[in-house]
Amino acid sequence: MSSNPCDNDLPPVQIGALLRWALHEIRDRIYSGVVEAGFDDVRPPHVTLFRWPGPDGRRPTEVGADVRISKQRINDLLRDLERLGYLALETDPTDSRARLIRLTERGHRLHQTAIGAHAAVEAEWAARVGHRRYEALRDTLIELMPVSHSG
Repeated sequence: MSSNPCDNDLPPVQIGALLRWALHEIRDRIYSGVVEAGFDDVRPPHVTLFRWPGPDGRRPTEVGADVRISKQRINDLLRDLERLGYLALETDPTDSRARLIRLTERGHRLHQTAIGAHAAVEAEWAARVGHRRYEALRDTLIELMPVSHSG
């Protein structure tokens, strides 16, 4: 099998591009699944905050670091989600200056829907390439994770 899906003189597609395409497919499918389930008042950046492991019980700065967005942007998105009834921001009992994100029942339903949509994509991909090959890919990506994220 060729490492280049194009029939031209371009260099082989780099692994970063392949991973990016896969990530975009997953994100698009999760967002579509969320909207189809009736959560049509959120935008893709809102749903991004529900990435593994999810925002519940975490500080906004932690979630922002995970999704690589600025403190101002994370706070804007969290205020939107709070206004829409998906979460509440509470004072952190260990540090009165900090806040913790607490999902409402609606927020938990959104999170579960996103997880289900993601699982459906993974199941489809595993069926397409075979479960053994899919698990080998998954295991390889885990081995390549930076030590700081593999805990």
